[in-house]
Amino acid sequence: MTRPIATVFGASGFIGRHVVQRLAARGDLVRVAVRDTEGAMFLRPMGRVGQIVPLHAPLEAEAAVARAVDGAATVVNCAGIIAERRAGDFERTHAEGAERIARLATAAERFVHVSAIGADAASPSRYGRSKAAGEAAVLAAQQQAVILRPSIVFGADDAFFNRFALLASLLPVLPIVGGTTKFQPVYVGDVADAAMAAPAGTWELGGPDVRSLEELMRWMLTLIGRRRLVWDMPMGIARLQARVLERLPGRLLTRDQLLMLGHDNVVDPARRWGGCVTPMDMVVPGYLARFRRGGRVKVPNRT
Repeated sequence: MTRPIATVFGASGFIGRHVVQRLAARGDLVRVAVRDTEGAMFLRPMGRVGQIVPLHAPLEAEAAVARAVDGAATVVNCAGIIAERRAGDFERTHAEGAERIARLATAAERFVHVSAIGADAASPSRYGRSKAAGEAAVLAAQQQAVILRPSIVFGADDAFFNRFALLASLLPVLPIVGGTTKFQPVYVGDVADAAMAAPAGTWELGGPDVRSLEELMRWMLTLIGRRRLVWDMPMGIARLQARVLERLPGRLLTRDQLLMLGHDNVVDPARRWGGCVTPMDMVVPGYLARFRRGGRVKVPNRT
């Protein structure tokens, strides 16, 4: 019996690896379409021998993308970036890359595109505008596409709680920007489940908890047993810092991200996908325990 083929772009990323895991568990032959095939080898043990196949398929390479989607019944695009290395990277990745994949994968029975809450052609940020352009390009080629817009995604390898917990373990003050901005964090496993099950349409993904950024940080500090001053930086100071930080490796803060932080990142009830039910307190405490003094052993905080 021939296995159905599924292709996942951005498969080695935080969301992509969970999608790969579910497709493999379903029995699909999974093509892992990535730029760095060596860096994606960690995905192979998620399936049986030969079931998960890394393919070199940069989004700008038309022939490579066409080869990756050839014969695939399911195509999932998880490729995305949160900061540009070069000017135009948002457009090349979120818009042009999404358009190329969708156009070349019209024979697929199911097409899933992972976007983000905040995708808006009128967004003040390049990130938000490029995400909106990608959605429009996908729908132009794939009228029955599934478009997923998650809020901040949490899970063991996330770049949100882990990053702030690391900063809190190193610094006496935890700086944030946009402390009153509201978020609706969603569990990465629920996002992957939506990629597998959501019907055609545009769906926004958020968990059961809606909290401001400052509330999330104070909750995180409680989990790791650290007493820290949470400093909500004035926007003027934040812009000055972003001018420096966006030039450094890692790009901890960019001016474009500051524009996104000016708007709440919560689900539109009319577009909500109801399968995102995992609360933060069921998952986050387990993987943040390593940031406690003494590791997972809970010790008194004498800070």
